[in-house]
Amino acid sequence: MRVRKLTFAALAVAAGLSLTACNGDDLAAQSDGASASSASTSNTTSASTGSEQGGSEQAGETDSAGSGSDTDAETGTCRTDELEVTATDTTITGDAEGSVAVTFKNGGGHDCTLSGYAGVDLKTSAGELSAERNGQTSDPVTLKDGESVSFGIVYPLNDSGGSGVSITGLVVTPPNETKSVTLAWPGAATLPVTDGTGSSITVGPMGSAGQGGAS
Repeated sequence: MRVRKLTFAALAVAAGLSLTACNGDDLAAQSDGASASSASTSNTTSASTGSEQGGSEQAGETDSAGSGSDTDAETGTCRTDELEVTATDTTITGDAEGSVAVTFKNGGGHDCTLSGYAGVDLKTSAGELSAERNGQTSDPVTLKDGESVSFGIVYPLNDSGGSGVSITGLVVTPPNETKSVTLAWPGAATLPVTDGTGSSITVGPMGSAGQGGAS
């Protein structure tokens, strides 16, 4: 009986040691798994943080580039409200045709650009007559504050001896604008009566009268 008790006791001890070893292995495995999971979480957080920081820096570069483009913006078009518009008779005695110079003076406080043709209409006793472009080309003109540029209007003189068509006003629209300015007409008082087949009034581009550019 004593031998059997010792045998059972030895078996019980061996079983206990086996269970302890297994539990130890399980605990070690769980510990290793927790460490790996922690490391993975840490790496993920680090990568995410790095991505956010990189995005912030890229946005900053974009903002900086945007500011630069504003600084280098091109000079804007001269607006009607920024221009002082005047008209002067430039006809010389003996000329076959009459001429008027229209001048735009920049009073907007900053540089601006005029290019191409202005719109020109004459108010007459027979209705409004629109001038036609003469086909000349010119470069854009940049005006500093206080500078001016002129263009010419050419029209037929009334040498018929008749009363002709009375001119009552001049309407000018700066290039690339829709707002017009109405001026007193400084040229001859009348135009000859035509057959109505087309306009006999022509207009030149910016710089086609006076000094031929900014002055």
